[in-house]
Amino acid sequence: MDLINLFNTLNAIQILPADLQLKFQSIVIEEAVPKKALLLKAGMVSHRIYFIKAGFVRAFYYKDGNPYTSWFMGSGEIIISVYSFFSRKPSFENIEVLEDCVLQSISWDQLQQLYLAFPAFNITGRLITELYYIRSEERAIDLQTLTASQRYAKLLAQYPNISQVASLGQIATYLGVKQETLSRIRAK
Repeated sequence: MDLINLFNTLNAIQILPADLQLKFQSIVIEEAVPKKALLLKAGMVSHRIYFIKAGFVRAFYYKDGNPYTSWFMGSGEIIISVYSFFSRKPSFENIEVLEDCVLQSISWDQLQQLYLAFPAFNITGRLITELYYIRSEERAIDLQTLTASQRYAKLLAQYPNISQVASLGQIATYLGVKQETLSRIRAK
């Protein structure tokens, strides 16, 4: 199994010692996951943290029977249901594969064992958590301070091929607009 992309992502945060890399090689599971598969269903506890080796994923929740996209993640990114994974409580969101993916993962228990066996890895975990917290807050601020056109441009800058893997409805709910509004924005 090739963990080069995962190690590149983690090493960009903090260099992993050789013995930790060997430990990762012994515990990481790699799996091909088909488009439309659910990695997590609302109401279930998130037990795994995933690295997207290849593919594209979204998280969504239902409100009044309608799905709303809360985030997108692509190749080279780490995905979890933050609330469920860390609180060990049922998730309020679903995690859906939007295109065939190759995912690498470890369990919550394995992550805790890594933290105990390799105390310096706690820093990497903290920095990843900080990064995703910053992204979450930035998204909340963007929803309140940027126009829909600006939010769409920012999304395209981050994920240039998003319209090839996500539906207009999924993108519209992520941006906080109606699908008709997104169509008008795209027409400009």
